[in-house]
Amino acid sequence: MRPRSVHRTTLDIWGNRRRIWSMHLKYTLNWDSRRRVAVTYSHLKCGTIDITVHEVLEGGALKELHKASGNDLGGQTVDKKFKEFLREIFSDSLWDEYEKEHPGELQKMMHDISVLKENDDDVEISCPYNLVEMAKEKQKMEKFFESLRGVSWNQGAIRISKEKVRSFFAESLNGITKCLREILKKDFTIKYILLLGGYAQSLILRQHITNQFGDQCKVLCPSHPQEAIMKGAVMFGRNPALVASRISAFTCGVSLSDRFDESKHRADKRYTNKEGEWCDDIFCVLVKENEEVGWDKTSEHSFTPVERDQTAIIFAFYRTERKIQGLMYVDEWGVENIGSIILESPDTARGMNREIKLEIKFGATEMTATAIDVDSGSTVNTELDFMAKSKRSIRNNVWQK
Repeated sequence: MRPRSVHRTTLDIWGNRRRIWSMHLKYTLNWDSRRRVAVTYSHLKCGTIDITVHEVLEGGALKELHKASGNDLGGQTVDKKFKEFLREIFSDSLWDEYEKEHPGELQKMMHDISVLKENDDDVEISCPYNLVEMAKEKQKMEKFFESLRGVSWNQGAIRISKEKVRSFFAESLNGITKCLREILKKDFTIKYILLLGGYAQSLILRQHITNQFGDQCKVLCPSHPQEAIMKGAVMFGRNPALVASRISAFTCGVSLSDRFDESKHRADKRYTNKEGEWCDDIFCVLVKENEEVGWDKTSEHSFTPVERDQTAIIFAFYRTERKIQGLMYVDEWGVENIGSIILESPDTARGMNREIKLEIKFGATEMTATAIDVDSGSTVNTELDFMAKSKRSIRNNVWQK
């Protein structure tokens, strides 16, 4: 019997990785999509580096071969090095005072630096008025630069040599190189490395990637790598089938109860109702980390209440990046609650034999869960909590036979 109403809730299992949609090669590059090739995509943002591997299928759709991975050594790492060098020039005390008194002026200065780092040349940074005035109260401007190499004062501007600028990139470039080498060691035949995002506008970065990996892969970058992210997202919104399948970044599951077995269950998880003894908070896997899921794939799970007169069913969803071997409960380390739903089940005539269906649809930027009370088809009340970081106490009232 089809229910008269169902409840649908969206659970974000992919985090902030929606930029992957920009990687559709028929948009970013004009090549023959009939060739089935593996491509490493490096999304190089201001804050983080995200690298993934896709196969270009016939027709131009993408098949993810490796989940997005990376580190936090993006363009902001370079900005941080610039700022540390400015602090070294003007001293900790002067710089701290300037940051506190003139945050707006500092923000503009850092914006100018983010633009300058796109080039591979000597750079001149206009020194803000208030920073100059504060520095002059200490000593002549030229004095701040006498003991430092690769920097000089040039009529109101801070001139930094190309070699010094390159040194600010070293930590970030080493982190990117390490991540790419780890992926290239895996069992993929990768022919192209495609650079995307705002940080990919840096000539120093592009030259480094080409020098390090140009003999293994062809390094490509769209003329507007940051714009490609936005346009790719729009393309995906209009046609989700552009990404034929994805690799799950997490192991996702739902919290269940099961008949208590003292030989395998923790004593503190035991609770009793009029139907017997149960074990609470069992992690039931819905999809495993690194599992391939099609964009329109749906899996169905069947559950029953733990009490014959129960009229509300709670499903609490969790995710983790830890290995699932040995993982049994949702309150163990590394397991995060990502949301919950409440399904009303007013028709209790069949008691614990009632069927409660949970349909899970994978493959887009989210995992979509649909809870259905087969017997009643009544209106479903919902309670969603996508932002919770702390563990909540939720007594499970559903089990899987």
